[in-house]
Amino acid sequence: MNEQFDANRANWDDRAVLHAARDGSGYAVDRYVEDRELLSDVVRFDIPLLPDVDGLRGVHLQCHIGTDTLSLARRGARMTGLDFSGEAIAAARLLVAETGDDVRYVEGNVYDAATVLDGETFDFVFTGIGALGWLPDVRGWARVVASVLKPGGFLFIREGHPVLFTVDERRADDVHLHYSYWEHDEPLVFDDDSTYVDVTAPIEHARTYEWNHGLGEIVTALIDAGLRIDLLVEHDSVPWEALPGQMVERDNGEFALADRPERMPLSYTLRATRV
Repeated sequence: MNEQFDANRANWDDRAVLHAARDGSGYAVDRYVEDRELLSDVVRFDIPLLPDVDGLRGVHLQCHIGTDTLSLARRGARMTGLDFSGEAIAAARLLVAETGDDVRYVEGNVYDAATVLDGETFDFVFTGIGALGWLPDVRGWARVVASVLKPGGFLFIREGHPVLFTVDERRADDVHLHYSYWEHDEPLVFDDDSTYVDVTAPIEHARTYEWNHGLGEIVTALIDAGLRIDLLVEHDSVPWEALPGQMVERDNGEFALADRPERMPLSYTLRATRV
């Protein structure tokens, strides 16, 4: 398992450097310096379903370079971001040093969050798109969420739908289910030197290890960890071109199937409360 995490961390270290570039590529992070009210597309999409976070203490698990984290801070939350990539944390800290947003970033494995955060508990946990697929055990993740939430605190997650992650993205003629829907001990292994946004160089550490988790597995894991499911909404779009050659970009920066988008969910939003 350590070998798999080490490989994934090396991959995300590479991505962080490319995603945080200041030449307009990657996440185009200069926008957040130039416009101190700008919100990431992900957080802006979330607002209709996201409770008011003004004045609340939140932790963003698997925060990457922190653009969603600082966006939540701009909604009034007092934010902490956690990520296992040292390069991502360095990029996130540099960005808020320039923007002036008051966000604390901590380097650490999400499974060690309770220890790394010194036992702190928060009013809410935020987990964004593209996080759970890097974790081998969704039940362990759910216990972590419960451990860092105050009683009455809530989890807010928007994630790619597990149905989407079964699709073979290499085939552009139609949607073809190919990968496992449910969690398995053995990971899916990929060798891909590209990433999901436009960057100026290939990723050097291209091998990754990933796991899918069925929606029922995720919901049940959270219930068993002591959370009450308050909301579950499925969406027909995602914020990246997940299936190249088969998607169209909408005005809000989301991507949907060009042909019959009603055929399958591409992402979901889940909100749950620690009881």
